[in-house]
Amino acid sequence: QVQLVESGGGLVQAGGSLTLSCTASESLRTIKLMRWYRQAPENQRDQRELVAVINPSGNKNYADSVKGRFTISRVSAKNTVYLQMNSLKAEDTAVYYCNAEPWAGKDIWGKGTLVTVSS
Repeated sequence: QVQLVESGGGLVQAGGSLTLSCTASESLRTIKLMRWYRQAPENQRDQRELVAVINPSGNKNYADSVKGRFTISRVSAKNTVYLQMNSLKAEDTAVYYCNAEPWAGKDIWGKGTLVTVSS
């Protein structure tokens, strides 16, 4: 089964930028959709917010709350998906999770990486 490892989280001041990475243990060709979710500290697992999604053709969609500030991208040669986050706000503070929907089988989740934005 594919495994996902996120990295790049940390503490940043409001207005700053961070880039998150999600590296898969197998080729992204086995993956139909790659997504980034986030879970704010006060929320439960079932309240995770879908932040961004990208398909193999490079088509992207974003939550309204991050449009114009976040960019999702993928580098198939590195089995990696990125989330570039600019103009960060305190309300972006959350654990960010990478999610993969394979062509067959159940969704796969990474363990998450914490992003803390100080105001």
